[in-house]
Formats: sequence, structure tokens, C-alpha cells
Amino acid sequence: MNTVVVANVASAWMMTGIIWFVQVVHYPLLSVVPVESARGVAVDHQRRTARVVGFPMAVEGVTTLWLMLDAPDGVPWLLTWAGGACVAVALLSTVLLSVPRHTRMAENPDTSVGRELVLTNWPRTVAWTAHGIVSAAIVLQMT
Repeated sequence: MNTVVVANVASAWMMTGIIWFVQVVHYPLLSVVPVESARGVAVDHQRRTARVVGFPMAVEGVTTLWLMLDAPDGVPWLLTWAGGACVAVALLSTVLLSVPRHTRMAENPDTSVGRELVLTNWPRTVAWTAHGIVSAAIVLQMT
């Protein structure tokens, strides 16, 4: 169980760091990409980002589900399910808010899509930050 908890807290905090970088640095830069360059930038962004986030997202998802189904001794099930809710919000926001805007940037860019990415990324930023906090709380409950 300790391996699952360590993998969960590590992946949650990795995603927290990544999403804050995206929110504060990367998406604001995407918001100023000229429309004529947006397609190439969008395609590169999607390819490169997938390489960075694929593994930690998978680890976070699997370990979060594991903890929801088999909470460690001394850890309230509500805490593990709160972590699951955070991950669900992050993933749903990705699918419903971010992916459509990235697709629009790659297929039919306009001047508003970059600003929309910044604004619609806040639910993911909050959700991943909250999951990082919840995962740390799980570790503290075990000690």
C-alpha cells in the first residue's frame, strides 16, 4: 500500500506543478501567438504535452482509483474519494474545456482561443492543486 500512496502523492504533485506552469507561463504565451502561427504551435503543443503528462496522469488515475477502493489503514474513505473527485474534475475539465479549444487552435484558430485557454484552465489548476493537498493529507493520516 505504501507504494501506491507514494506513487499517488508523487504523481498528484507532479501534475500540480505542471498545471501551474501551464496556467502561469504556457497558456498566457499561447494567448499571444499570432493566428497565422497558431496551427503549428497548437500541434506541437499537443504532441509535446502528451509526452510530459501521459505517464503521471496514468499513474495518478490508477493509484487514485486504487486508494478509493482500498483506503490505507487510518485513512478515512472520504479523503480518498475527495481525491477521486479532484481527479475527475481535472479530467472532465481537460476533456470538456481544454481539448475543444486546443482542437480549435489547431483547426480554425482565432484571436480569442488563447485567452479562453487561460480562463478555462482554472478548474484544472484548482482541481490538481486540491488533489495534491488531499494526497499529502492521506500521507499524514498514515503517519
